[in-house]
Formats: sequence, C-alpha cells, structure tokens
Amino acid sequence: MNQTEIISIFTKKTLGLTFVLSAAAFAFAQDKVGVSGTVVDKSNQPVAYASVTFSNKTSKLLSDATLTDEKGNYKLDLTPGNYDITIEAIDYKKSVINKQITTAGSIGALSIEPEATSTNLKTQDIQGVVITATAKPYKVELDKRTYDPSQDIVSKGGNLQDVLSNVPSVSVDTDGTVSMRGSSNVRFLINGKPSALLGIDDGANALQSIPADQIERIEVITNPSSKFEASGTAGILNIILKKSKKTGFNGSVTGTLGYLPQTNLNTNLSWRKGNLTWFLNGGGGYRESKNTNRNNATFYNAINGGRTNTDQESISKNKNSNYNASTGLVYDISDKTSVNASGTVRTFESDNLGNITYGYRFLNAPSLFTERINTGANNNLAFQGDFGLDHKFDDKGQNISLSLSLQSNRSYNDTDVNQITNNIFELQNSISQTTKNKTLVGKADYELPIGENSRIEAGYRLDINNNNYDNDVLERYSPFVDFHYLNNFTYNANYREMFNAGYVQFKSKIGKLGYQVGVRNEYSNVDIQYSNLNSDTKNIDNKKSYNNLFPTIFLSYEIAKDNQFLVNYSRRIDRPRSWFLIPNPSYTDNQNIFDGNIDLNPSYVDSYEFGYSISKGKFTINPTIYFRHTNDDVKMLVFSDANGAFHTKPINLGTDDRYGLDLNFNWDATKWLKFLGNVDLFGYKTTGTFSDLRVVPKPMPFDGSGFAARARLTSTFKIDKTFSFQLQGFYRGGQKTTSIDRKEMYALNFGASKTIWKGDGTLSFNIQDIFNTRAMQSTAYGDNFTRESYMQWQPRQFAVSLTYRFKQGEKIEQPKRKKDVNSNATGDDQGGPM
Repeated sequence: MNQTEIISIFTKKTLGLTFVLSAAAFAFAQDKVGVSGTVVDKSNQPVAYASVTFSNKTSKLLSDATLTDEKGNYKLDLTPGNYDITIEAIDYKKSVINKQITTAGSIGALSIEPEATSTNLKTQDIQGVVITATAKPYKVELDKRTYDPSQDIVSKGGNLQDVLSNVPSVSVDTDGTVSMRGSSNVRFLINGKPSALLGIDDGANALQSIPADQIERIEVITNPSSKFEASGTAGILNIILKKSKKTGFNGSVTGTLGYLPQTNLNTNLSWRKGNLTWFLNGGGGYRESKNTNRNNATFYNAINGGRTNTDQESISKNKNSNYNASTGLVYDISDKTSVNASGTVRTFESDNLGNITYGYRFLNAPSLFTERINTGANNNLAFQGDFGLDHKFDDKGQNISLSLSLQSNRSYNDTDVNQITNNIFELQNSISQTTKNKTLVGKADYELPIGENSRIEAGYRLDINNNNYDNDVLERYSPFVDFHYLNNFTYNANYREMFNAGYVQFKSKIGKLGYQVGVRNEYSNVDIQYSNLNSDTKNIDNKKSYNNLFPTIFLSYEIAKDNQFLVNYSRRIDRPRSWFLIPNPSYTDNQNIFDGNIDLNPSYVDSYEFGYSISKGKFTINPTIYFRHTNDDVKMLVFSDANGAFHTKPINLGTDDRYGLDLNFNWDATKWLKFLGNVDLFGYKTTGTFSDLRVVPKPMPFDGSGFAARARLTSTFKIDKTFSFQLQGFYRGGQKTTSIDRKEMYALNFGASKTIWKGDGTLSFNIQDIFNTRAMQSTAYGDNFTRESYMQWQPRQFAVSLTYRFKQGEKIEQPKRKKDVNSNATGDDQGGPM
C-alpha cells in the first residue's frame, strides 16, 4: 500500500468519525430554559445555602443542582421535562416534590420543615462540626478515589505522613516509605504536579514538612489514566492543598504542641475581591524523633565450620526544623480567561546524633565490640515558581490550559563518624554531600466536549530534570594523622533526564455504560556522568533512551444511582531513581553499604482492576479485585563481602505478580457512631535467580509466593455537635520469599476534637501508636548468613493543637461547567495533572 492510499484511507476515516461525532453532538444538543425560585421555612423565612437538586425523570444526564444564596434564592438552566426536586439544608428535614418544567421563569417558593431535634444554634456557629458530620470521607470516581481528611481527628495538628497513614489503600512504613497495595513505587503530586514542597528527599522528612491543616483532599489513583504521567507503577497520590473561595479576607491559624517534642504553627490566608484572588499558606515547626535499628546476624564458614555472630544496634536522635510558604494569585481577565502565578519556598534543617554498636562473637576467638558515633547536619532549600493561563472557548466545556513550573532544590549533608573497637580509637570519617536539582515542567491540556456525554482530551508535556551530586568521604586511622580520601566513595555525578509526552483520550457514555479510552506516548533520554578518585575506575558517560506507549481503558456500568461496576486497565513504567544508578551513592556505615547499579533499567507493569461501588443509605462499600504483572522487576540484592559488611544493590530480575481484594467501606451506624475501614487481602508471586559468581558464591533465588493482609479501621464517636473522638487500628500481615521473611505489624491511635468559640475554634488531642508496637521486623537469608532486623522509626507520641478560623465573606460558587458524566478532573484551580 503506497503513501497516497494510506493518506486517502486516513482522510476518509477521519471525515467519517467527524460526521458521526457531529451527528451525536447535534442529537444531544437541546435548548435549556432559565429556572429560578426560593427556599423558605414554615414561617416563610428564607433558608440560606440550601441544596436544591433537580433530578430529570427521563435522563440523569439532564439533572443538575445548585445552592440558594443568603436570601434563599437560586437559579439555574434546565432542559424542559419532568423533575423530582430535592431540598436539603442543615437542621431541616429533607423534602422532595415533583414539577414539570416547561418554560423559563420562577417556580415559586419551596418549603422545608426544621428537624425536631434542631437547636437554636446558628448554622455558622457550628459550621466546622456540621461539615464534618455530613461529608462523605471517601468518594469513588471513574479513575480515582478521593479522601477527605477533615474528619481525620487522629492526625489533627499533624503532617502529611500522619494523614497518609489513614488513607484507604495506602500504608506508611515506620521509615516513612509510602506504599499502595504492597508496592512502594508511588508517584507524589501537589495540586496535580511535582512540587518543591517535597524537596529532593521524598521520604519521611518531606512528608513531615507539609502540615495536615493545609490539605483539602487526597486523590488516590491506583490506575491512572493516560492524562497522568506514566511513572509510578503503584499509582499516584495527588495532594490538593486548601484554597478558599470566599469573598473578603478569610483564613485560619493552627498551633500544635506535642511529645516527642514538637511545635508547629501554620496558617491559611486568602483574600478575594472582584476579579482578583490572593492566597498564602505557610508555617513551620520543630520536631524531634528517635529511630531504632537492630541487626543480629550469624555468618557460617562452610570450610572449617566456623561461625561468627554480630549484634548491631543503631539509635539515632534527630532535631528537625522546617518552614514553608506558598503564595499566589489568580486574576480573571474576563469571564472566559484567567491567569495565575504562584511561588513556593521550603527550608528543612536537621541535626542528628547516632550511636551504632557492633558486637562480634567468634566461635574460637576473643569477642570484639565496636562503637560508631555519628553526628550529622542537613540543610535543604527549595524554590518553585508556577505560571498558568486558562481559557474557556465557550460555556459548553471547551477549554485549554497552559502552565509552566520551574523548581530549584539544594541539599547539604555533613556527617562525622568516630569509631572505636574495644575502647581503642579505630577510625574517623568525615562525609560531605551536596545535591542540587533543577526541574522544568511545561504542559498544555485541551478539552473538547461533544454533545452532552462525550469529551475528547489531549495534551503535551515536557520534563527536564537535572541532578548533580558532589560527594566527599575522608578517613583516618589515628587522631594524630591527616585525613585521606576514600577513593571509591568520593565522586561527582550528574543525572539529566528529558522526556516528551503526549496523550489523547476519549470519554463517553452509551446508556448505562460509561467508557474512557486513551493512549500516552513518552520518549525519554537519560544521561549519567560519573567519576571518582579511584584510578582503576573508568569515568562513566552513559546515555539511555526509552520510547513507550501506555494505553488505558476505563469502563463503568451504572446499575442504579450510586450503584456501579468499574473495570480498568493501564500500563505503567517504573524509572530507576537517579541515585540508584550511581555506583556508590552514599556512605554512612562501613558495615551496611548501598551500591548503585548503572545498568539498572525501567520496570513495566500491566495493571488490571475490577471494582464495584454501592452506596445505600448510610452504608457505602467499594470492593476492588486487582492484578499487577511486572516485568524486569527491581529487587534488592543483599550480600556480604570478604570483610563481613552487608551490601544492598538494586537489580532487574524476573517478574513480580500481585493480586488481591482491596475493600473500602464507610458506615454511619448511628447518629453518634461512624466507621471507615479498609481491608487489603493480597497474594504475591516473585520469580528470578541472581547468578553472578563475582558477587555471590552460588546462584541466589528470589522466588517466593504467599498471601498477606493489611487492614485499617477508624471508628468515630460523636458525643454532641461540638465534641468527637476517634479510635484507629492498623494491621499489616507478614510476607515471605526465599530471601526475606517480614513479620506482621500493628498499631492503635486515638484522637479527640472539640469545637469552641461558636465554631471559630477547634481544640484537638491525639496519641500515635498507643502501645508502642509500630515497628518493622524481618529475617534475611543469604548463602552464608541469616540476619534478624528490627526498625522503629518513631516511638509513641502525642500532640495538642488549637485552630482558630476567621472569615469575612461567604462562599462564591464558581461558574458551572457543562456536566461531564465521566469527569476525572482533579478539581483544583490549576488545571489537570498531565
């Protein structure tokens, strides 16, 4: 087939698709009429901010809803037809009436009666409590699940790590590692994009620098659509920060005191007048932590039958202070075009003191006792600037969004190590590492509605990421001699990645069947340059490139209102972290060394989900069956060298299959008792054998299979309209493979919240890990050793926080976009997270 024939066929197909879509748009297009009215009580007094829902008896696609203003009035546009009108308001009984809408105009006053148990308190006096009592904490949508942390009492006054510990389908290990359904390859976004708030370190330090009070909601995206970047095989966690939509000057201030010692002061401020909105979120605090790590190993000598036992205990005490501020503005040039700009600065400083003790007990030789004392300091500074333009071509939902994000991060890490053996000076290390990161993200997203229930979305994204590592390690064996460099660990490395991505997806609905299909293409170039002081090591200038297609499919079938099946598929990629590719990325302990792997390649995962969601009265349940198959899986190889030191190295090896049932539910058992639960029952099967005899004396299998469980249950007790408390239990079952056996873990948390000052203040108290049981325990098996490990990142702690809210204006509803029955928009004001 020649090129002319291909172009001719493509043209005919395109014209045919255009004709079909145009016909569909014409068929769905119907004229609407303006409808207005008033909601009043039995005394004929207006009811402000009542919810008025018009449910079309013929097609749910024609339904709509609105709120009354402060005078009880409302208005909206509806397609003529027969509607059930539902009126709901705080402290009033729900009312439903039927009306035939034929022409434009007022439908008169709709009356509702007060609840028999309603009090004389004004709505605004208990605003903070009422919102918590009526909102659903967990919502299921076509391609994501949304968690509302406002009802999360146990993390009041805490940080992002505390909030994530309570999110269904998400778990946080004691070292701050976040995982979803057993996988830690999670991609974090702030307001739909990478953020300087997370700094260079995306571990526990970064999670602890974002206050819980600044978080509006968390989107859990286990199978992201093609609109999202393909990184993160476990999925995406999109953290949406608060942004007020009220007129005038509004805000809140929260202060926290706790133990282990912590203090925090955070604020959210906004000002809105006319076409201009300004916001400021910021704060800071001080926090101390204590980390405990124990490793007890036994080495076997197959030649002479010898045995060596080593007992290692590491206790590290950290003092951290962090400050962050985000400010920005949104200016409406017209009712269709707006521009936005924002800036973020984040600082993080820490001082730590670590004490590591080693005990070596030999079968036929005297024992040795070694102590390493580490003193370290870390300083991290990050900046980010964001610019954007949003334009609506019409009022039917045709939009374009352009954005540019520039980020700069710098981190200094300095550590001094003193080691003595049997009370005799043995060595001293001085370690200094500087990491600098610069990132540019530019993107464009376009949306085109087709009729009432179809939409095409397309976009482009450019990412440029540059990391520079400068590492110096010095050592001396006597306090009276000069330091010398450890050549293998003194290096300079540069990691640069640039990738271009484009996507297109189509969403529509046929009867009760909703569907969304899309494809994303990502082309990435990676350049790694590395050199150290070892003359026997060749300098590295390694270039890699990858080009991949990532298809996604989402299906939903609506049996009835709030009752639907969900099926989806996506293909994802796990790109190696930059420091995984550096041969010797870090050095803090000569007995536990992490080795990078320049030959490490991406892993690819095919993810399938079949879910069901039903909401019946006060009970909502969402069971999801899932299966993930990973090729070239990244596994951590643990081996010992001739000196008895343990090395950990990431390698591509074999496959990894995960399958299971992820069950989330919400039950309002009574007016005073509510439950939110999550159960993840999953099986796993890993394959692969490592056979490099230069590293291990014989092949090391990684095969393993088994079944494990995770569960979380939060119970909320409402004593009255101003006082509630929570109990939360967490359990994680054990996992076992040929090389490692992880033990089970559980914890119990408590929180209480009291509304004061007529709704303008909230006093909260919580205890994390009441019984001090949240610790990781495991056993690793090698060819000539076994090692028992114990790690507790943070012991039991408690905190008291006080929030004060001040406000001038009332909420302004944003202009309604044309309803998209399969909408997966992030809901923030900064565009979609391509």
